[in-house]
Amino acid sequence: MLRRKSRNLSPWVDAGLLRLSRSSFSVSSQAAVDMACKDGELRVFIVAGEVSGDTIGSRLMVSLKKLSPFPIRFGGVGGFMMTKQGLCSLFPMEDIAVMGIWELLPHLNKFRVNLKQTIEAAVLFRPHVIVTVDAKGFSFRLLKQLRARYGRQGWVSPTHFHYVAPSFWAWRGGEPRLKGLTEFVDHILCILPFEEEVLKCNGLVATFVGHPILEDVLDLNSGKDTIENGWKVQGNGEEFRSTYGISSGSTIITLLPGSRLQEVNRMLPIFSNTMEILKDSFSELTTVVHVAPNQHVEDYISRIVDMWPTSVILIPGGSSRTKYDAYVASRVALCTSGTVAMELQLARLPCVVAYRAHLLTEWYIRYKAKVPYVSLPNILLDSPIIPEALFQACTPSKLALLLKELIHDEGLREEQIVAAEKVTKLLYPSNRLIENSMEHDLRCMFPSNTPSMIAASTILYSVRTA
Repeated sequence: MLRRKSRNLSPWVDAGLLRLSRSSFSVSSQAAVDMACKDGELRVFIVAGEVSGDTIGSRLMVSLKKLSPFPIRFGGVGGFMMTKQGLCSLFPMEDIAVMGIWELLPHLNKFRVNLKQTIEAAVLFRPHVIVTVDAKGFSFRLLKQLRARYGRQGWVSPTHFHYVAPSFWAWRGGEPRLKGLTEFVDHILCILPFEEEVLKCNGLVATFVGHPILEDVLDLNSGKDTIENGWKVQGNGEEFRSTYGISSGSTIITLLPGSRLQEVNRMLPIFSNTMEILKDSFSELTTVVHVAPNQHVEDYISRIVDMWPTSVILIPGGSSRTKYDAYVASRVALCTSGTVAMELQLARLPCVVAYRAHLLTEWYIRYKAKVPYVSLPNILLDSPIIPEALFQACTPSKLALLLKELIHDEGLREEQIVAAEKVTKLLYPSNRLIENSMEHDLRCMFPSNTPSMIAASTILYSVRTA
């Protein structure tokens, strides 16, 4: 069980949040706050390996600082957003932001060097808790080797949390492999509603905290009621057009080519050729390319847009407000599969999802995948609401056709918009947790508690049971 400590907590602590926590976990003197009490500070070693994880990690850091009754010191690996919250990253996060099997091979030696460096730094840091965010290829190797290292030395291991469950549900044989995680992962913070129960059935401690992407709504809607608005970001499309000098008659298409260099390198030329095909179908066409906060990606996109076939605007990844204003101003979006598909749901922007990888990686996905979709909205609804152009079908001509249909067919557009409201409601833990464990007056308080706050409270007050 989780409990409220007798000492004074930060005034940010919400009674509803602690009540939720108390209903889930056993109490022990080895809770993070108990260990921090002995040392006068809480040491958190946190590792994220990609842009989406950097955002999740930064929000978790903010929430930990709000909830902790003790000063917090952070160590680990992160990107731009986590650095803003006080992390001095061991090395650039981009060094481990590699996705795929064969795509990893050219970077394998550097990957090993970074892993060893992270292990040594974690041991020297003497953390009370270790938190890895997504990026399971790096994260699980790190946690496994750290647990073995502590075991060999006869030391008490810090508690290991992994934020964002591995997508065991997407792969054949994925669920049976979960039991192996119990050796080095103490608690998994889930962001999808169906994951917690399966993880628990396989011997893992897990908590559904909600999807952190919902915090974009809370951050940007200036206190407006998110439930009444159906978890929708209120962007300003007119202001975006005015700021960037885009005429009211111009059709805007948003492009999101990815956050890792190898996927941007593969997808952006396809997107460019798609715009080449589309430009003659509109009297005025503007392309808005969203650039992930990854230096390698920024440099590559800056070079390639010099030859772009239409008017183009680059939006840096640091400003959420500008990003969502661009979404609202756009008619459609074309995105590489990933977290951005969920952002587009919050903006209610109809989209097409595209994906290509190394040929051998594509073959592996076809052979091992057990779900027919790659975009999370389609997976959650078990329906192809969002058009997906995958692998060999991901061609400029195919993408151009799908985009034109989505631009002109109001029925298709409305279908996506209605589905987006259903998807976003699934991502918040209120339905399950509030109905099962909270009385009526507490339900009214719970919406103020973000997924990151729930995750932070779980990290501070939960304890390993074995």
